[in-house]
Amino acid sequence: MRFLLDAEQRAFAASLDAMLTAARTPAVIRSWSAGDHGAGRALWSRLADAGVFALAVPEADGGLGPRPVELVVAFLELGRHAVPGPLVETVTAATLLSTGDRARELLPALASGRTTATVAPPAPTDAPTITLYDDTGTGTGTAPAGHAPAPDLYTPALEGNSSTPGANSSTPKANSSTPDANSPTPEAPEANSPTPEGTLPAPEGTPLALDGDAASLRLVVDAEGLRLASGHGPVRVSLDPARRLTPLTPGGELLTERPPVEEAFALARLATAAQALGVGLALLDRTVAHVRRRTQFGVPIGSFQAVKHRLADAKIALEFARPLLLGAALTRDPVDIAAAKVTACEAAYGTAKAALQLHGAIGYTAEYDLSLWLTKAIALRSAWGTPRECREVVVRGR
Repeated sequence: MRFLLDAEQRAFAASLDAMLTAARTPAVIRSWSAGDHGAGRALWSRLADAGVFALAVPEADGGLGPRPVELVVAFLELGRHAVPGPLVETVTAATLLSTGDRARELLPALASGRTTATVAPPAPTDAPTITLYDDTGTGTGTAPAGHAPAPDLYTPALEGNSSTPGANSSTPKANSSTPDANSPTPEAPEANSPTPEGTLPAPEGTPLALDGDAASLRLVVDAEGLRLASGHGPVRVSLDPARRLTPLTPGGELLTERPPVEEAFALARLATAAQALGVGLALLDRTVAHVRRRTQFGVPIGSFQAVKHRLADAKIALEFARPLLLGAALTRDPVDIAAAKVTACEAAYGTAKAALQLHGAIGYTAEYDLSLWLTKAIALRSAWGTPRECREVVVRGR
């Protein structure tokens, strides 16, 4: 079976690529990471004008969708340019709000880009318990690690601690923010392992959502249904600086008692997979360009067989993920989506390791733009479903 985009879909992808290239997203990402959302909001409006968020909103509610294939096309480009913000969460919110009159009132603003939304993902079923520590090293309780599985949640240590980089360190250590090229990153922290010093603890069971400080609509799914969060807590720094995690305060207005949770979270997993694939393709392109420029022994390192083989393996893994992703968008089957998610994220993660190794020491440097894609590839690997969770869905067949 062949999965080929039609002319309209290819033109849509090309238009997004041209717009995001002109937007110079690395500068937008760095501003967003520092808590300055001005440039990010301007880019968000342009994406909304292009119809990206309307693809997840039903036509009856002012949108163009649901159109999952076009969403995959869009999120692949968003990942390729590492666009920051609660992108996946906004399209997830559009599905959650599709039932109930009060909830549906919020959909037109999502489609038009006037509203940005975030929603906390469910805790992984395989999540261990971690011990929370305050800045003095005193234990303050426990919490499910799955609300922000490693390596997504990462807060640099306070200044003066020599064991991890300081809060203002510009060049992270190899083993603190980016894994060694040949060592895998754990899917979740070990049971009872401490969070890094400086992490602000949240009450046990508090869900963590992406960009709760920037989103104008914060949603929480609980036993009674879908609620508006009454507020959010302090920002927790992710390993990816552009992924700003915040605890959401439960107990707000009940919007609908029966939101389509499974459908919404499956769409989140699909969009995350597309985003990860785009990140992987961008890393591959940047690395190919780098090995053509860098020379050793008077020749480009890209001419070495070992380098060619490493990049060929990355290319094959990424291209193998593409038809799985498009096929999952067509079927919308949770099993197909889980398979696509684990395949795309593992391909992007493998490409990130290859990119880091082939760039050498400069790949570790936070000021070098490659780091913006490296950290995102690692963080997306566990977002909306760890590799272990996705594989279990595939094995169970449901």
